[in-house]
Amino acid sequence: MASVPIIPDTYNHVLAEFECLDPLLSALRLDSSRLKCTCIAVSKRWIALGSSGGGLNLIQKDGWKQRLFLTHKEGAISRVASCLHDEDYVAVATSQGLVVVWELNQERRGKPERIYVSSEHKGRKVTALCWDTAALRVFVGDHVGKVSAIKINTSKQGKAAATFVMFPVQIITTVDSRVVQLDYLDGRLLISSLTRSYLCDTERQVIFYLEKFWKIGNKERDGEFGACFFPAGKNSGNQQPLIYCARPGSRMWEVNFDGEVQSTHQFKQLLSAPPLPVVTLRVDPHYNTSSCSPQSLTFHKLLYLTEHCVMTWTERGIYIFLPQSVQVLLWSEVKDIQDIAVYKNELFCLHTNGKVVHLSLLLVDRCIERLIRRGFWTLAARVCWLFQNSVISCRARKNLPLDKLEHLKSQLDASTHQDLITQLEEIISKLEPLDSASSSRRSSISSHESFSVLDSGIYRVISRRGSQSDEDSCSLHSQTFSEDERLKEFPAHQEDEQVELDNVSHASVTVEADRNETFLPFSIPLSFRSPSPLVSLQAVKESVSSFVRKTTEKIGTLHLSPDTKARQEVKEDEQLQELATTLVASPQEEKELEPQSCQLSEEDHLRDLKAATAEAIAKLQDPLVLLEPQSLRRVLQEWLIYLEERFGSKEHSPSSVKENKSVCADEERAVLEENLQLHPTNGNTTDTEQCSTLEDCTGKENSDETSVTKTMSGNSTDLKGPLDCCFQVSPPCVIEPDVQKDLTELTTLCFELRVFSCGNGEAEKSSDGILPSAAPWTLACRFMQSYFFLLDLKRLKQCIITTYATTPNVWETYIAGLKELTCHSPVTLAMENEDMLKILKQLHDQGPWDDSPLLLVHAQRLYEKFGEIALRPLIKFHPSLLPSDIKQLCRNDPAHFLAYLDSLVKSKPEEKRSSLLRSLLQPESVRLDWLCLAVSHDAPQRANTVDVEGKPRPRSHLFTWGYSQLILLLIKLPADYDTKEKMAEICKSHGFWSGYLFLCLELDRRTEAFINIAYLDDLSLLNGEDGCILETIEEWKFLLHLAQNHSTAFHHHGPQNGNAVSNGSPSCPDCITVENVALLLAKDIGPNRALPLLQECGLTLELSERFTSVCEILRIAEKRQRALIQSMLERCDRFLWSQQA
Repeated sequence: MASVPIIPDTYNHVLAEFECLDPLLSALRLDSSRLKCTCIAVSKRWIALGSSGGGLNLIQKDGWKQRLFLTHKEGAISRVASCLHDEDYVAVATSQGLVVVWELNQERRGKPERIYVSSEHKGRKVTALCWDTAALRVFVGDHVGKVSAIKINTSKQGKAAATFVMFPVQIITTVDSRVVQLDYLDGRLLISSLTRSYLCDTERQVIFYLEKFWKIGNKERDGEFGACFFPAGKNSGNQQPLIYCARPGSRMWEVNFDGEVQSTHQFKQLLSAPPLPVVTLRVDPHYNTSSCSPQSLTFHKLLYLTEHCVMTWTERGIYIFLPQSVQVLLWSEVKDIQDIAVYKNELFCLHTNGKVVHLSLLLVDRCIERLIRRGFWTLAARVCWLFQNSVISCRARKNLPLDKLEHLKSQLDASTHQDLITQLEEIISKLEPLDSASSSRRSSISSHESFSVLDSGIYRVISRRGSQSDEDSCSLHSQTFSEDERLKEFPAHQEDEQVELDNVSHASVTVEADRNETFLPFSIPLSFRSPSPLVSLQAVKESVSSFVRKTTEKIGTLHLSPDTKARQEVKEDEQLQELATTLVASPQEEKELEPQSCQLSEEDHLRDLKAATAEAIAKLQDPLVLLEPQSLRRVLQEWLIYLEERFGSKEHSPSSVKENKSVCADEERAVLEENLQLHPTNGNTTDTEQCSTLEDCTGKENSDETSVTKTMSGNSTDLKGPLDCCFQVSPPCVIEPDVQKDLTELTTLCFELRVFSCGNGEAEKSSDGILPSAAPWTLACRFMQSYFFLLDLKRLKQCIITTYATTPNVWETYIAGLKELTCHSPVTLAMENEDMLKILKQLHDQGPWDDSPLLLVHAQRLYEKFGEIALRPLIKFHPSLLPSDIKQLCRNDPAHFLAYLDSLVKSKPEEKRSSLLRSLLQPESVRLDWLCLAVSHDAPQRANTVDVEGKPRPRSHLFTWGYSQLILLLIKLPADYDTKEKMAEICKSHGFWSGYLFLCLELDRRTEAFINIAYLDDLSLLNGEDGCILETIEEWKFLLHLAQNHSTAFHHHGPQNGNAVSNGSPSCPDCITVENVALLLAKDIGPNRALPLLQECGLTLELSERFTSVCEILRIAEKRQRALIQSMLERCDRFLWSQQA
């Protein structure tokens, strides 16, 4: 085992990340390139995240639930600050320089409201925000050095405060350069600029209107240097707070509360120590013992962290100091940090890419304890080893007693983490001597089981997974054993486990060494098995014994005649006798004969299959065969006989194989024929006898098969039995690449054409009535199980999606095969313990995946473990993962698929979304399916958009649809007339009226569109960018009559979704009324042409004086416009003539 560097005992604190906030940012849509987190603040209850879109997300720290979302139209959020003494207030600075103060009204359960908007810094960049620690006052600093204070008056302060007259915004000062940091404590404001730090007595300034400022120190600086207050400790008596100001070269000034510099602290040499690792699930912690060069750093900001600590950060890492004792508590490499918000010992780090990381500053023993409590066993063990000097200390052992370490050791898997177990045992040995009775007793128990001591003193034992004593430990009797009885029991269990391991040693070695041997039948030559003849013969003996036992049991169920039974018993005796003779042969003879016999036997077995494959490939070259489905199936059926003989599953195949390549009857015939293969010399005679004997049982066996098939049909959702035991994911013998290619082509073709049996061809076309309707998918599942290693997985997936869309069992069988194929891949192993981010990174690093179905099964596992949140990151793997694949994964929850599809489309630029969506519509029929899903999820209630007669409700097109962009993209893509009609019917039935109007115009149903616009009662649908433009006078007349038919009662009493009011009222400019339509007509064709048309329709009496006034204004405007055009034309004419002269 390689030596791992140990961290010195001088370090007993560590930064740890226990939970990943990436899913939170993903749920808030703050992980895209268009929208990301720009600033952060934290308080006891809230974490505030400002975004580049102008939104402020307030998330409750308890459970990470989003409670509030505050929008700002003044630009992106640049700064945010939470009021620590009253968490009902939050201040926000926007990119335009405006400062908005919100009152959340959480105590009164009201809506958040803006209580003040300051424009004092408008047009400038706000660089710092800070709250008063006692009063409701916000201090603001900007990039030109201006500092102001906003005094907040709220209803909480009572009537006296509301009537007290004062200016809410006060200019504190203007310093010589940009404000880097603001801090406030006990009436004093600390201002840090690019050149120096200032101290301001705000209480004296506000009350007496006298300025009281101090410049801290005499030496200036040039750059971003922070400063912060250092409050006096709880047990410090009357000691005043201190101030720490950053200086160049990793230095700090220690300043008293009156602004006088007391001393200068130098940390440059102390920072030459190597960095401590951050405890996180993303990467394993490592410690580099090599020292660094002294670091001369610029501390951009200083923050007070918990008691006695000051922290800062650079582009390289996080640094935590104990300034009073001039010590470095720790420093860790965390790169690309933009800002950090702290509350007590919690750090929320905002990175330059918008990601947020939650770190906690903890003692090492408390960190390990929390890791154990959360079940992160491997990481806890690694931290124990790295910080073993701290773990062994007396103080650590109070929080991390010996039984917790032994419990941790018991949770580690000895097969994969033996090194960690050894390291923990070494640590435990240093805590307690090896010859201690209690230590040996606990070690004995922990080697088998984990335990915890109840309050009553009883040991509650929890068996390790896969242990021999799992069943016993679950009983009440075993839980109440005394320790002496336990010590007597455990050796017995250990011996049982050892015996069991010895019994399965051959199988386990075979599986680990070569997976090709997992499903190998005993009668196949053993040239590719273990080179040891004794091991091979022992495996043959066990296989034959098991085979004879199963064969005897199956023969007993067939009710064979006495003669047949006698012949069978003689046959078995001969087999066993011959096998015994073979087993006692000398090892030298075995070594000489085995390679030759195995090689010849394998060539004999593959010779017929190779010849049949070559013959089938040649026949498929004939166009008359290739283009005729019946002929093609006949060729495949003939070839399938040889495939089933060589590779067919004897236990779950849909039909057995006859020795002379004839149609077989059932599974029992395959068992008996496999028995006959032990005697190749007299195989033909015995074969004939066995086949003739079984003819009497054909009727009964067929009926049995029918009943079994019906049972499977009734329980169609449960295929776990056959899936777990008979998947053949690797070839049972070595196959040449050219032969493998031809076999794969023919086997995949059999699946695509549903040729699953060598006897009856396509299952769907069976006319004898034996197979029920469930037989096709059942045969398809069994076919995949038997020949999974010969199928083209890409074509197989496409065939299942298109052909077996209504039978999910086939897809589940396909996924089960892929899981079996990838059960030992690194991604699968990482899926058990790692977080989603690390798994996705590992998937990305193993790319490119192209169209590999293996990526699909990893996506399936991710979805099963993490749910919907795992789907959005999968858009990065497009086009290796297609929406059709994701839809199969989410077939039980279509809303998850819609969220993925919407995110995939929105991940592209707006001009490329249509082309992307069009490429995804393969086949074209999925367009209607996706449209039905989109209009039925995250949509308003149908009763709110459609009335009882199926007509639109007024203003119902203004409702918000969650997937409106996706719906509009689907209906605007080119399609044939029938598809457009079907989409229009879908939109109409669900009340998506904006899409329905668009389709009506595309289908040239203009009259129907005008009728629905009249029902929707929105004039903007006629004159907007996306409005319906009236083209002829007849259409204007029709629309005027529609407006006339809608009585005033429609606007007074009808259900409203907008602001529609009565006809003719000057306050309803957007309603479909006669007057509004008439005004639109006058604007379109002019008032002089509009009036005769209105008189012709008899609608002049319904017009008000407003219409007459607007018409007069239109006439004047038209006259002036004509005069202006005429004047411009005359000037152009004169200019052209002058140029010609």
